[in-house]
Amino acid sequence: MRLACGLRNDSPADGAWNMALDEALLNLAAEQGVATLRLYQWTPATLSLGYFQSESDRASHEQSTGCPVVRRHSGGGAIVHDRELTYSLAVPPVLVYSRDPYALYFAAHETLRDTLQQDFSPPAGVAVELCQPPPSRPRSEDPFLCFLRRSVGDLLIRSAAAGLPETVDQCHKVGGSSQRKRQGAILQHGSILLQASPRAPELPGIEELIGQEITAGGLAEAWLPRLSSRLSLELHTSECPQTKLEEEAQGILASKFGSDAWTYRR
Repeated sequence: MRLACGLRNDSPADGAWNMALDEALLNLAAEQGVATLRLYQWTPATLSLGYFQSESDRASHEQSTGCPVVRRHSGGGAIVHDRELTYSLAVPPVLVYSRDPYALYFAAHETLRDTLQQDFSPPAGVAVELCQPPPSRPRSEDPFLCFLRRSVGDLLIRSAAAGLPETVDQCHKVGGSSQRKRQGAILQHGSILLQASPRAPELPGIEELIGQEITAGGLAEAWLPRLSSRLSLELHTSECPQTKLEEEAQGILASKFGSDAWTYRR
């Protein structure tokens, strides 16, 4: 049986609003059992901190210090949101994936991998794959930026030097996701790097790595049929009353993501 899931394709917005709306959709899934898939982008380019990161650590990444900052309610490293496609998926507790959150994570990344392999034809010697379990290391040694870290299931593009030890020059992370749970519901949101950003030039995007133009709309159009089939979702234009949803998001914005007390809490 397929689960009805609202589909939102939102205009670019600032970081605090994007995070507030995602949390409002998580509340909707937890309290009313409504599933929503949301696609969005960011303006201006924004640095989002993982929930546990210290705001003072952003000084270690000079290129992004001019970006506004927001703190996510999910973990992981900092992300420069600029030339990317961002998605969020809020699912209610009744969905099987809410009981196996890793399955939701792999569903998103495996269907992205298949989309890039089959619809965008990477050149010979370039592989799109998921990260295998990386070597363990102390959290204190994690790079500041999420896309310089490695977690099992991350979406990677590997160069022709696949037989050599993994280095930043040979293997690049282009997709990562994180989660937040509430009353059994799950919000999973993730970033897909389309092109390199001047605010994080050390991170190439899919376009540079496969050598062809890629747009947010083109990637979404190819990806969504695979994702919805994998998760047994029946996508439809979101029918949630927008005024009520946006009023809740405004309240969350004022009390949390737009507040210095939240952003600079660490």
